Amino acid sequence: MNVFVTGGSRGIGRAIALRFARGGAKRVAIGYFRSDRAAEETAAELRTLGAEPTLVRGNIGSERVLEEVAALGPLDVLVHNAASGVSRPALKAEDKHWDWTLNTNAKALLQLARVAAPAMPEGSSIVAISSLGAQRVLDNYMLVGTSKAALEALVRYLAVELAPRIRVNCVSGGVVETDALDAFPNREEMLAAGAANPVGRMVDAEDIAGAVAFLCSPDARMIRGQTLIVDGGFSLTA
Repeated sequence: MNVFVTGGSRGIGRAIALRFARGGAKRVAIGYFRSDRAAEETAAELRTLGAEPTLVRGNIGSERVLEEVAALGPLDVLVHNAASGVSRPALKAEDKHWDWTLNTNAKALLQLARVAAPAMPEGSSIVAISSLGAQRVLDNYMLVGTSKAALEALVRYLAVELAPRIRVNCVSGGVVETDALDAFPNREEMLAAGAANPVGRMVDAEDIAGAVAFLCSPDARMIRGQTLIVDGGFSLTA
């Protein structure tokens, strides 16, 4: 199995990459933007699990990175986990913040699909990682939430266009404690809310990775264009 995970050096992306390696993937490529050290550490873990790692560094939507993705060869699994954004109210958001957030979180999936999908074999999978902010209004989350809503819509369109050869789905997680939360001024508030679900514990990166692995398994072959919510039931309560 040949796997590529964007944002795969840390947090949720790292957990997804390692999950596929534990499941027997022979080649696992990870995309990352900044931390060489984290990427090298994840690559070492992948080798320990028996997978051949490839590091793809840079802005996921750049021409150079897309060329490197195409050079990975036919992918059995493509996971778009990389995300970025600016945390501020809608009326204080600037056009450059909008462009950066939408491009990284949503447009990049379309760009990746254009270069990867033509070579992906029958039965392969594309999974995008979304968040509850795509459907719910969260403080300081307008830009990211809007981009995730666009991402979920794109998943539905790709799922129809690429069927029956490739299945495309989305996993939407509750609050997961990763470095990404450091960008939010209300981080502690978000963590407290994330733990206040019917299960009584935070969703962790392994929970998200398990859902992604399921959607890429033969058991999910008839699941197309869906957003699987992994939040411990948080979104079910008023």
